[in-house]
Amino acid sequence: MYPPVVSGGAVVSKILLVGQAPGDKEPKLGRPFAWTAGKTLFGWFSTAAGISEEQFRASLYMAAVCRCFPGKNPLGGDRVPSPQEVYNCTAWLKRELDILQPDLVIPVGKLAIAQFIPLQKLDQIIGRKMAVTCAGHSFDLIPLPHPSGASPWHRKEPGSSLLKKALRLIVKHPAFNRCVFTAFRLSANASVADKFRK
Repeated sequence: MYPPVVSGGAVVSKILLVGQAPGDKEPKLGRPFAWTAGKTLFGWFSTAAGISEEQFRASLYMAAVCRCFPGKNPLGGDRVPSPQEVYNCTAWLKRELDILQPDLVIPVGKLAIAQFIPLQKLDQIIGRKMAVTCAGHSFDLIPLPHPSGASPWHRKEPGSSLLKKALRLIVKHPAFNRCVFTAFRLSANASVADKFRK
């Protein structure tokens, strides 16, 4: 793992988005999902809810399974964190659950999903809302696939339709309404927010 730790900032929110680990650009830019996967992720929410990247970042607490860039895979792409590295970062996520007590957790990608439920095939878990208890806290879990360009899963069927279903579940969730649209209604885009709440 390579420092520095990447953080989404101190956003008080009842929604916790959990990524896998920062890529090599995030430490330099100082924020999670700062490169191509982030562009895809924020594009999904722009299409589904009409919110910008800035509004998203200001409304949801963004965490990760591992907090530092794990390094490059010799075969290409970023290295998947080892079980020991995941374990070493577990206390961070547990403490964030303690502090935030979220109503909705959005794990992004297989590594993040596996921290909350037994990992299954993506087509069995994406597009579903599940009641989960983790580290003594109960919340709704709506998993998303990883927006990496390396994975075509979300660009072809059934992934494409299941992703849209998952995003609809998130946008209609009461926590999303409270955390995102309450602040959004105060902005100049109130009519857009009202449209997506219906």
